[in-house]
Amino acid sequence: MDGEVHLLKGADGVAELVIDRPAKHNAVTPAMAAAIAAHARAVDADGDVRCLLLRGAGDRAFCSGTDLNALAAYPDLWAFRNRVEYSTAIRDMRKPVVVAMKGWALGGGFEMALAADIRVAGRSLKAGFPEVTRGWVGGGGASQMLPRLIGYGQAMRLLLTGENVAAEEARALGMVEIVAEDAEHEELARGIARRIASFSPVATQSVKASVRMALAAPLPAGLAYENEMNVLCFAAGDHMEGIRAFAEKRDAAFKR
Repeated sequence: MDGEVHLLKGADGVAELVIDRPAKHNAVTPAMAAAIAAHARAVDADGDVRCLLLRGAGDRAFCSGTDLNALAAYPDLWAFRNRVEYSTAIRDMRKPVVVAMKGWALGGGFEMALAADIRVAGRSLKAGFPEVTRGWVGGGGASQMLPRLIGYGQAMRLLLTGENVAAEEARALGMVEIVAEDAEHEELARGIARRIASFSPVATQSVKASVRMALAAPLPAGLAYENEMNVLCFAAGDHMEGIRAFAEKRDAAFKR
């Protein structure tokens, strides 16, 4: 079997996207990349899903990136240029994405994590960007997203040397937000996803859109965009449930 990508839907508003090729450290083939992109689009279009949890199968890796053997299979450079870029598919999602990862998270695998919104790591995490050691630069966003998270100098250290970092250093640098024991990290990430899914999807997607705008726009434009997102939330009407819940001293129950 060349590997599969599974989408699991729960009744709690969380869908789980599982990269399932543990014998190959969950390395991604072109067919798997297409499946990741298709599932990402499906989640964004599914009104029953409010948050995505992304994880890898098995105990050894979250994802080791693109299968190097598959890279040699493209018939020409034009076909490679027009490949399905699975990290971009995750980054383009409107809905919040939480990643649970342990073991190896390399190259395109960690680029998928960078494309997500919240990263939860097991203590066995070993993260890095080995592309330079093979003769190329990654094409899934590391050179653009990593400096935004950890600064120019540290990003250059990792991208130019190809060296790996363990979970605690990754947290100290700002590459991951939370580190937990391997046996606990997945359920911790799932709990975060469930909490996000309990809120108004208009609010959570507006938060994501506003923060992503901060990465791309000058401050005045970003502030204006944030205000428009705030107005959109009020226009959607979910804020009234939040106000009622506050007055009644209970948790809000957003139905949308």
